[in-house]
Amino acid sequence: MNLNIYKILVVDDDPDIVELLKYNLSSEGYKVKSASNGIQAVSLAKEFIPDLTILDIMMPNMDGVETCRQIRSIPELANKFIIFLTARSEEYSEIAAFEMGADDYITKPIKPRALISRINALFRREVKKDPGNSKISIGNLEIDRASYTVKLDNKKIILPKKEFELLFFLAQNPDQVFGRDNLLKNIWGSDVYVLARTVDVHIRKVREKIGDGFIITIKGVGYKFVGD
Repeated sequence: MNLNIYKILVVDDDPDIVELLKYNLSSEGYKVKSASNGIQAVSLAKEFIPDLTILDIMMPNMDGVETCRQIRSIPELANKFIIFLTARSEEYSEIAAFEMGADDYITKPIKPRALISRINALFRREVKKDPGNSKISIGNLEIDRASYTVKLDNKKIILPKKEFELLFFLAQNPDQVFGRDNLLKNIWGSDVYVLARTVDVHIRKVREKIGDGFIITIKGVGYKFVGD
């Protein structure tokens, strides 16, 4: 895997953490830039277009959750990776992060090798995606994996990466029921620890954008995409 093609933006108000991450990520072959607050991060992200942004949550001027929201609103960054790296371990903080479109949530203190392992895993899954059968059309819904776009009634809808992948996976397997654990494994992978409730959050967010009729809940079992 050629890591040199990937760019990472590190955002943290602690200069020691920034330098630690920049050193380790650069040594791994990534192209790295950094910002010390959310406002600076959004401005730099528009220019740098990182493949991955590592965000602290507690920062001055603009916290990490709002920074994530603004980065996700930039069309070129809507489907890029975002990892939260934070001292906050409360469940509500983690859920808020995933609601904003985070791909992973890692608590401090930092273990550089473990962090890099998880970053490498994200990019490996990206490389391994099967480009075949990249378009799905069901009724008035069109899903194109090649361009990460969704259209409903010919109107384009922006979905963050994990929401898109969840929708695409379910639509690729219509009328099959998938439990939370199965969806976590297929969308987030076995090397990323994510709360099972995160699946429910993402399903809710997808339904808010495409309506309730496509993904239905099978009580006590899981979710399925209705193909008819």
